[in-house]
Amino acid sequence: MKKKQVKISITIALFALFAASCSKPTQTEEHSEEEVVATEEAEPEAEWIPLPLSKWRNFKKEDVSPIWEEEDGVISLTGKGAGDIITKQKFENFELELEWKISENGNSGIMYRVVEHDTLGATYHSGPEMQVLDNEGHADGKIKTHRAGDNYDMKSCSEETVKPVGEWNKVRLVINNGKVEHWLNGTMVVDYEFGSPEWEEQYQNSKFTQWPQYGQNAVGHIALQDHGDPVWFRNIRIREL
Repeated sequence: MKKKQVKISITIALFALFAASCSKPTQTEEHSEEEVVATEEAEPEAEWIPLPLSKWRNFKKEDVSPIWEEEDGVISLTGKGAGDIITKQKFENFELELEWKISENGNSGIMYRVVEHDTLGATYHSGPEMQVLDNEGHADGKIKTHRAGDNYDMKSCSEETVKPVGEWNKVRLVINNGKVEHWLNGTMVVDYEFGSPEWEEQYQNSKFTQWPQYGQNAVGHIALQDHGDPVWFRNIRIREL
């Protein structure tokens, strides 16, 4: 009787040891899970695409006015009558980086989601604008929502980060699934969402209600504005999100 009890105890112990070893993941299985996580984390980001003057054209035209010039990587507006330029490529979700410098008392802008249509006579009839301005010298500097970094005539900056005339300002513009961020000199100064109640209220109180296609296009060109004043842009690059 005692021998049988010993045999049963040994059998139970061996079975428990076997069950424990089966429940523990093998080294091969653990390594496989780590590889899956590493593969997911290592998914590469989209590459940055530089945007020299050769990748732009005038609004509703096939080429670029010679009044827009490029030298040593700087795109500049050197006179009047050049017209706005737009990227040859259209973009939807993207991150845009560039630097701008404005002339004394100068005005310009960066538009996005711009479309070309027979009923639209200018880039800002469809595309929202991140304002480029000499806040101190230009009359628009006294108007809320018309100052540098603002979503022009829609939403003003949360704080003023623009640099004085003659200095370079760094822009980061992010649009992803309808959400927009304006960054100026390292600070997010404007954020909004297309079609939100806040955006609709701002739109109804703006001058853009006369152009029904304003802000309605998910895909469009980026534009640099000719407002008649000398302006300079450099280090322009974009990546799709």
